[in-house]
Amino acid sequence: MDSLNSLLDGFGTALTPLNLLFAAIGVLLGTAIGVLPGIGPAMACALLLPVTYGLDPTAAFIMFAGIYYGGMFGGSTTSILLNTPGESAAVVAAIDGNPMARAGRGAQALAAAAIGHFAGGMLGTIALVALAPTVAAWAVDIGAPDYFALMVLAFIAVTSVLGRSRVRGFASLLIGLTIGLVGLDQMTGQQRLTFDSLLLADGIDVVIVAVGLFAIGEALWVAAHLRRTSGESIPVGRPWLGRDELRRTWKPWLRGPFIGFPFGAIPAGGAEIPTFLSYVTEKRLSKHKAQFGKGAIEGVAGPESTASASAAGTLVSLLTLGLPTTAVAAVLLAAFQSYGIQPGPLLFEREPDLVWGLIASLFVGMVLLLVLNLPLAPVWAKLLRIPRQYLYAGILFFAAVGAYAVGGQSVDLVVLLVIGLIGLVMRRYGLPVLPAVIGVILGPAAEQQLRRALQISDGSVLGLVGTPFSVTVYTVIALLLAWPWLRRLLPRRRAVAADGASVPDADDAEPARRD
Repeated sequence: MDSLNSLLDGFGTALTPLNLLFAAIGVLLGTAIGVLPGIGPAMACALLLPVTYGLDPTAAFIMFAGIYYGGMFGGSTTSILLNTPGESAAVVAAIDGNPMARAGRGAQALAAAAIGHFAGGMLGTIALVALAPTVAAWAVDIGAPDYFALMVLAFIAVTSVLGRSRVRGFASLLIGLTIGLVGLDQMTGQQRLTFDSLLLADGIDVVIVAVGLFAIGEALWVAAHLRRTSGESIPVGRPWLGRDELRRTWKPWLRGPFIGFPFGAIPAGGAEIPTFLSYVTEKRLSKHKAQFGKGAIEGVAGPESTASASAAGTLVSLLTLGLPTTAVAAVLLAAFQSYGIQPGPLLFEREPDLVWGLIASLFVGMVLLLVLNLPLAPVWAKLLRIPRQYLYAGILFFAAVGAYAVGGQSVDLVVLLVIGLIGLVMRRYGLPVLPAVIGVILGPAAEQQLRRALQISDGSVLGLVGTPFSVTVYTVIALLLAWPWLRRLLPRRRAVAADGASVPDADDAEPARRD
């Protein structure tokens, strides 16, 4: 009941005219940037992070809520229309969404995606309201060893479930941890990796790291492989779902949250695995199995609802534990830190207006997403015709302006370029970007919790496993690390379609993008 009262207070904050305007602007900006080829919600949030500087924290995060969901829908739009997923979570939507677009049914695919985002986000946010205060109340009682164990679990999880090579995942994490060491030691005051430069004594701002790895690295990668071709003209038409299509999609819309939310809420979360599981589930339950891979609308509706619910689940671990498990959550954590706010168990007590205003704005943002984007689908399609050389030149410009706005120092632009080059090299060798961003954000916090745990135990390593909770977490970590070997002992099974074609399991799914 307390959660319901707090949520009603949050709606009082989110529904003020000014905050409604910020939510609408966030949805439009997030969709407009997310719909461009190769730009997912993570890059959209990173690029627009400097835009929120100077705003009241509550207004800024209400705007971010719109950017988040708008960017997700935008990534699905480019995935459906151009077969270019803006993020890994949108890969599955391209399997049937792009064949629908090529067959002149892009409008129906976009409508199924938009309504799927709305349904999944609504149900996922309701679960967030129900669970987040309970998790926060429980998390108050956990100590430094438990927090360190959770952070190690986050490190292992994001490096294990992303990409096809754990070595590359750990290499990316090591890069992020190294960048996180730059600056003064918080306990001793000793300089680390500053090259005797006072300008680096305060460390590298997370915003610069996020914009450099996502925006600059992506722009340089595209420039290195650019072909002078203009955007493909895709007929979109008027978004509309017929009675038969509604009959085929309403069940996938409702099933998606039950698959997506649990995966988003755990430290090994994300939308890649649950969207694939949703696709396989819908194929098994559908009466139109032969259409899958050729334009089955269930193959768009289910995964998109799952992805949106997974995003809501991600906010559980972010708001209650301060653990980002996706790239967008990492950028949101950077935004919190830029305002001097640390997400965690006490956030609901110290910043109740901000937290519940943010959660209420998720509901508002999803309604605005549905209302604004269904009629604007043809407009987003026209944005896809912008020549990429102009598109990414604009991205470089706005990224540089945003990085300079962080500290107002020219050295930030040099650091931005260096990190962008690191992002380019990571893409060249197939290293996922998310573990690096997680390493930059959680690395210093993990070091601090490790030192506190060792101080409590007088330097004994056994103090790290001195609580039942930490032992449980390390057991989960051991299972994650041992799973590739354990899986070889189990018989491999494949879902066989009615026509005899096999559906690969999650490890065989080749992501369309390396990051």
